[in-house]
Amino acid sequence: MKRYGVEGGKGQGGAHMPFARAVEADGWLFVSGQTPMENGEVINGCIVEQSHKAIQNVLAILKEAGYGTEHVVRCGVWLDDPRDFASFNKVFKEYFGANPPARACVVSSMVIDCKVEVDCVAYKK
Repeated sequence: MKRYGVEGGKGQGGAHMPFARAVEADGWLFVSGQTPMENGEVINGCIVEQSHKAIQNVLAILKEAGYGTEHVVRCGVWLDDPRDFASFNKVFKEYFGANPPARACVVSSMVIDCKVEVDCVAYKK
């Protein structure tokens, strides 16, 4: 089993996050929820900008572990506002249109200024 990002992932305000960014086991990669954070802070922006950043954060972890979007079997999505569903879907399709995974999307309160969070599970033989 291999863990990614346990050496000091940072959350809002630079706080150390007490979990791995991802864990790989027997070909499976479990990516923790990624928010639109950069340098420990939620980026300013609308749902479109924040969605791009959250997904790009997921993709960076996938790449680090040697996976790509074609390996993603499931994504979980949390939106702060249900009215953002259509806008998020447009962004999601830009990244996963050719290889759409299974997906669940729910509405949930988030950390301050955060409009979206995305996690995923990927598999590679």
